[in-house]
Amino acid sequence: MADNLIANRTSYGIAQKYDHLLKVIGSQRFLTMQGLGNEVPFFICPFPPEESVAMNRVRKQLVNALEKIGVRILTVNLYDTVIELLQKRNILERILATEKNIAKDQLLELLQGVLDAKSHLIPAIAEKMAANTFDVMFLTGVGEVFPYIRSHNVLNNLQSTAKDKPTLLFFPGTYTFSPGEGSSLDLFGRLRDDKYYRAFDIFNYDI
Repeated sequence: MADNLIANRTSYGIAQKYDHLLKVIGSQRFLTMQGLGNEVPFFICPFPPEESVAMNRVRKQLVNALEKIGVRILTVNLYDTVIELLQKRNILERILATEKNIAKDQLLELLQGVLDAKSHLIPAIAEKMAANTFDVMFLTGVGEVFPYIRSHNVLNNLQSTAKDKPTLLFFPGTYTFSPGEGSSLDLFGRLRDDKYYRAFDIFNYDI
């Protein structure tokens, strides 16, 4: 019965997704990170890429509704954070100028170097966390920063920084589990973003 209920959630419409997310995120069980064992409080909110605009609207509605019941949300957009990082280091204009003259693989290597998750991106997220009072952190903009930032790499490096409050990653794709291969984040439902097993599908989380 429970397995069938969870299976049915994969076909939730936008309104049903909103209702489930509001109920779960607003619950004390979620906010106090119960039922996670010894795992980090990381959750994935997968959705079909074609629902990106609708899910962006849902996320904003969630923030407003949750704040009305006293649940404070910190939203970190990875794309905006990347732009802020490049501007702060005074290299954004140089990269934009360089882009026209180098191959895509060279540009990818350059961006991966200057936006290394452990050295640059995670410290930038940590600054935002320290500067805000919040109960739950939303991570967005995953599709916009692919391929120079990979979501599994962000989550792996964020584990020691964001372990005291729940973090929810809005993911345009699928988060699947296979007994033989473990869990994987498949961006846009087609691009495998490597294995990451220490997160929970929020649509499988009950209160």
